[in-house]
Amino acid sequence: MKNIKKILNMLKLNAKALVTFELIYKIVSAVIFIPLFLGIFNLTMKISGYSYLTFENIFSFLLEPFTIIMLLLLIIVMTFYSLIDISSIIVILDNSYQKKKITAKEAFITSLKKLKKVFNHKNILIAFLVLFLIPFLNIGISSSFVSTIKIPEFIMDYIINNKMLASLYAFVVILLCFLFFRWIYSLHYFILEDKNFKEARKKSINLSKKNKIKDFLVIMLTQICTSLLYLIVVLIGIFLIILVNKVIGSNLLGNVTITIIWLFIAVSFVIFTLLSTPISYASISALFYLHKEKIAEKIEPLKIDYQEVKRKRKIFNIFKIAVIIVAIISGTIFTYYVYSGKYNFNIEYVRRVEVTAHRGASFLYPENTIVAFKGAKELGADWVELDVQQTKDRKLIVLHDTNLKRTTGVNMNTWEATYDEIKELDAGSFFSLDFKDERIPLLEEAVAFAKENNMKLNIELKPTGKEVDFEKSVVDVIEKYDFSDMCVITSQVYSVLENVKAYDKSIKTVYVMSLAYGDITKLTHADNFSIEASSVNNSLVKKVHNAGKELYVWTVNTEENMQKMIKLNIDNIITDNITLAKDTIAKSRTSNIIKEYINFIESLFK
Repeated sequence: MKNIKKILNMLKLNAKALVTFELIYKIVSAVIFIPLFLGIFNLTMKISGYSYLTFENIFSFLLEPFTIIMLLLLIIVMTFYSLIDISSIIVILDNSYQKKKITAKEAFITSLKKLKKVFNHKNILIAFLVLFLIPFLNIGISSSFVSTIKIPEFIMDYIINNKMLASLYAFVVILLCFLFFRWIYSLHYFILEDKNFKEARKKSINLSKKNKIKDFLVIMLTQICTSLLYLIVVLIGIFLIILVNKVIGSNLLGNVTITIIWLFIAVSFVIFTLLSTPISYASISALFYLHKEKIAEKIEPLKIDYQEVKRKRKIFNIFKIAVIIVAIISGTIFTYYVYSGKYNFNIEYVRRVEVTAHRGASFLYPENTIVAFKGAKELGADWVELDVQQTKDRKLIVLHDTNLKRTTGVNMNTWEATYDEIKELDAGSFFSLDFKDERIPLLEEAVAFAKENNMKLNIELKPTGKEVDFEKSVVDVIEKYDFSDMCVITSQVYSVLENVKAYDKSIKTVYVMSLAYGDITKLTHADNFSIEASSVNNSLVKKVHNAGKELYVWTVNTEENMQKMIKLNIDNIITDNITLAKDTIAKSRTSNIIKEYINFIESLFK
């Protein structure tokens, strides 16, 4: 209770300064700096001769001397800009601790003065803390400018399913948590007491020595309470809106009422977003002062140079006016486009999102087997995705890994084994003994099964460099069964798609990408694109759709990510969990916790 009271007091005294600064900061981030950074990155790509980035060309792009220089500059600028947010909040909270009032302007100018030392080589590790360590741990205390770093879902799935990698990942997370909570107060020492980052880390380690677990619990509790408060405010607000609507006798759930409810939710979200970073740092600041008091460490009062604030007032005012002008211009342009019909909220028709069973129904059956394909049909998948490799005797088998060990227990590469050897292997027991003696099928068997059961196939070619006439052999199988209208050929190697088109232009090709940035529609031999979920955003979806192409997203296994992809209006979800995907699509845009709550309130008034 003592900690909570201290946190609230620190927020209350200078609440106006905190909200004002965060509002201006977020507007500047959204309208100026994020577009500026993206523009610089795009310019870097253009100068380096890259119009798009994929996994096949990303490393050559990153190794360009000009790219290295520009990325280093961007890291420095992003660190400085992110620290402005953190530093200003810490300065405001420090004044609250000293029971002094401060304005957003004074905090901003004081922060700029304090942060000049960021560019000293002794402080280089501060970029690691601000841009990587805090966002990676995702505990809600990063700068609002820095996007949370997320490991792509397909990588996490692979890590979790591998005991050694899962153990290593857990060790790394624990190590980073330990490292972070040793450094948790370093920014306070860096900003408030003018220590260099090395000194600040040492002071922080000493201060947090016996308090790591307690500090972690306080920070987590603060985040949980903030989230619960937001939910409570939203639920109470919805109840009051519907109650007022009922009292005045309007149509209970008419379009206007629904619009008001969603507007209220949006405004509430913006307000809580503005407060999230200050609340997080208020909890850390409260612990910082509490621990210093406990060990009788001198608390240095922060001195504000009011003469410098006065000198720079004109610059700050010009900056503030510029922000207002940019916001007005942006709003005017947006309004004009809406009014003129050049932009509307339903610019794309709602597409029916299809479900692809990743390696068959691999959530319930051994992957890439006929029984997994049968399971996918029974569960209602629209497509089955499978992987194709070539054996030593040029047979096309359905297998993901180039080595047979994971699924069969035999340590042999596909190009070293004949099909007669492979067809004797048990490809089911690795998943469950219930599927003992399940075999690795030929591509021809899979196509025959799909043809007979009217199922569409996503056939991914996995070249190893040892193949002979690989693409032609696959095309021959498809043509033999007259199956080109029921399949797509996909690959992570673009030249494979070029070869397929050279043999048969009528077969649809899909470029599989773990990274997609820039104008990927220039990849003309790809009819559609299959992209890892973390690379998918609204801009990319629109760009692909405007080019008349479709977007498949892989591997999406959580409801949260499925909902995100559906809202982005993608065309095809590739997943291991078919049932979850089908259910999520069925209830998308028609059922969620808020809508269910609205329906519940409605029922109370009937």
